Amino acid sequence: MNADSHNDIADDADSAIFEALLWRNKGWTARVIKNEDDEGWAVAMIKDGESEPALVGPWTMGRDKKNPKPLDANAFATLVKTASEVLRRHEHHLHALYHQKITVTTEAGPVSVTLDIVPDEDDPYAVLAAYDIAGEQLAEQKVEANFKLSMKSASAWIASEFRRPG
Repeated sequence: MNADSHNDIADDADSAIFEALLWRNKGWTARVIKNEDDEGWAVAMIKDGESEPALVGPWTMGRDKKNPKPLDANAFATLVKTASEVLRRHEHHLHALYHQKITVTTEAGPVSVTLDIVPDEDDPYAVLAAYDIAGEQLAEQKVEANFKLSMKSASAWIASEFRRPG
């Protein structure tokens, strides 16, 4: 196979490949690679469209204890499941980092205060918002991206009648 035809396959994410050390199917690529840390092998799982692997883990040696064991359908399915779970946990973690919510009990009833961080490379910021029990927005304020949402800061913002936090 020449370099051009290999690039055509790499560019076509829908092309299924089932080789001993490279499988591509259903949006994922598994590639068995030499482990740089020792004399063993590793497998990298890359989701189509991504430049970095979602998962890199050790790979089993073959019977000769020198070459890697070939990929197969069961191993590929397990790797896809594991890599998908890693991505899901990562996305959940980012969501928790960038979207926070606290409920403050006030005389008028519970007020939910949210902080949504916008991680823009040039101008990161956050949006602080308050909602009543019916979900009606009471206030919204642009704040610094490093604003710390806590029960104390949310209560102080409500008590100040939603003036820009200092």
